[in-house]
Amino acid sequence: MQPSGDIEKKVLKIITPTQKDREKLEGAIQDLKDQVNQEITKRKLPASIELVGSTAKDTYLKNNLDIDLFLLFPTSFSKQDIAKNSLSIGEILLTNTEESYAEHPYLRGYFKGYKVEIVPCYRIENASQKLSAVDRTPLHTEYIGKHLHESQKSEVRLFKQFLTGIGCYGAEAEIEGFSGYLCEILVLKFGSFKDLIRDASHWKPGEKFTLSEGEPPSFDTPITFIDPVDSERNVASAVSIKKFNLFKHACQQYLEKPRLTFFFPNKVQPWPLNKIKTEIQKQDSRYVGVTFSKPEIIDENLYPQIRKAIHSICTACERYGFKIHDASFHIEEVEKQIIIVIKTEKKILSKTYAHMGPPVKLKKNVKEFIDKWEGDPKVVKKPYENKGRMFVEIEHEYIEIKDFLKDRVGNLSMGKHLDKIVSRNYDIIELEDLLSENLRSFWTIYLDEKMPWER
Repeated sequence: MQPSGDIEKKVLKIITPTQKDREKLEGAIQDLKDQVNQEITKRKLPASIELVGSTAKDTYLKNNLDIDLFLLFPTSFSKQDIAKNSLSIGEILLTNTEESYAEHPYLRGYFKGYKVEIVPCYRIENASQKLSAVDRTPLHTEYIGKHLHESQKSEVRLFKQFLTGIGCYGAEAEIEGFSGYLCEILVLKFGSFKDLIRDASHWKPGEKFTLSEGEPPSFDTPITFIDPVDSERNVASAVSIKKFNLFKHACQQYLEKPRLTFFFPNKVQPWPLNKIKTEIQKQDSRYVGVTFSKPEIIDENLYPQIRKAIHSICTACERYGFKIHDASFHIEEVEKQIIIVIKTEKKILSKTYAHMGPPVKLKKNVKEFIDKWEGDPKVVKKPYENKGRMFVEIEHEYIEIKDFLKDRVGNLSMGKHLDKIVSRNYDIIELEDLLSENLRSFWTIYLDEKMPWER
């Protein structure tokens, strides 16, 4: 087994920018700043430019970096004006642009081959003056610049690459993991990558951290880390329980058996369709899919709505008596489709079922129970007593899950963008159609159940 120190040296060689990389990046940043300044001057705007994020803090990964340029406006400017001017400047200077939203609209695009975000915010001295969440970001850059030692920048890079390799890097809705800023303050807290993962291998949901004195406030999240520039904010709020558990497990496994694949996992090799079909046939389950068009919205809005859709569908299925083992989803980018895959019991429901009522000793409740079901067309056996409780036998409205989904999915709440699409059109597909070429990677990951570093 290779010592972890040797592995980490290898990783740092790959992810640390060379002098040539730095010079190229710094040249592009300076050119972009100059051109933005020209646009600011032309418009006579009282705005200043500030480079923020990992490129400003020198904690970026060689092959995974964004240039985050913030335009700082006085608080006397309206949100509409700062957004309008920033979007206009971005449209002129960037290519392949996409409008995003973080309390203010802002623009993503490319400049000289680098991914760039031009984000407007208000110029503030401390977090108590903030008018929107993004106003804090320059304060984060300043804080890390003052407190992170030069030697710790490599520790942050290692930690970011470790999280990237295990699928936990990024606070965006698609990932629900660790932001770059959270990585930096965790390294500040624990001192090094190795000390951090040693500690994390023992974490339990509900961990609370702070860089200041005193007991941090509680948040209903797996991890709480109070922002050192804003005592009311939990920097770790995006981390889901799923990613928390995955991260902890990865830390335990890495300490036990370090491997380069924790940082650079092998690519998924999709199984042939006949192997996928064979593995599914071994299970005492069946699969059914709900598919509908993907709306043209940013990922930050899309992923929460897909998760809400899955929750709504599964809850409705179980309310009608269908047992759901699992549910997942795949986004088909070429055909712009979302496919929700539901794993349920193989057998269909019985035609009738016994619905339990109150104990017979609760006379008032028993009367209400009898009154409620008397004359109901679904009742096949009137209320009766069994072992001290009341029961009534009812006919299942649906015995096949696919029939239930066909009738009911369009009426469920999934979020405003998905509601518009699903209320108009959706399809229910069975296993034969789910075993398609474009779902081979999905099925391989789903059925193989290997961790990224085990592939």
